[in-house]
Formats: sequence, C-alpha cells, structure tokens
Amino acid sequence: MTVLWRLGEATVATLLAELPRRPLAYTSVSTMVRILEQKGFVGSRKEGRLHVYAPLLPKQEYETVALRHVIGKLFDGAPLNLVRCLVAAEELSAADVAALQALLKGKRR
Repeated sequence: MTVLWRLGEATVATLLAELPRRPLAYTSVSTMVRILEQKGFVGSRKEGRLHVYAPLLPKQEYETVALRHVIGKLFDGAPLNLVRCLVAAEELSAADVAALQALLKGKRR
C-alpha cells in the first residue's frame, strides 16, 4: 500500500521493482494486490494485458481500518492493551512522552 500511495498507481511489475530488497515472486505480489482489491482497499483498471492498481482509501483511513483490525484480533478489542504493548516495547523520548500526554489530555476533554 505504501508504494501505491507514493506512486498513485502501478502494475504488479512496478510494485515488485519498488518493494524493499527481499526477494518476492511476481505471483506473491499479484496475490496480495488482488486480496487488497477484494477487500476494497485497492481498485484496478485494465490496460491491454496488464492491470493497473491504485489505492481506494487515503493512507490515514487505511491505517485506522488496519489498526482496528489489529486491536480486535491481537489485543482482545482493547486499545489500551495495544498502547501498553507499544509503551513497553519501544524506547520513548521525553518528547514522545510529552506528545502522548498531550494527546491523552485532549482526549479527556
């Protein structure tokens, strides 16, 4: 999805060329894009024999959908469990902690 947002639209071959350096098969990328299309995150149009794919959701909206899915599946539907895990697993700077506190303070209002 990140590559599609950056490029706007792409074929499977273009996506494959733009992905990080780990070796992936053309068919693997094609399968992933088709799954994203079936889920309504990506649209396509045909150009000759090729399919050109484009994101249907803005990045922020996709992040929200994906995060809700992760919270539901991995954190028993409790956002606080996700936050606990992030705080425990990641090193936070003083600025990060201050930003989190400001977000929480704004949420209380």
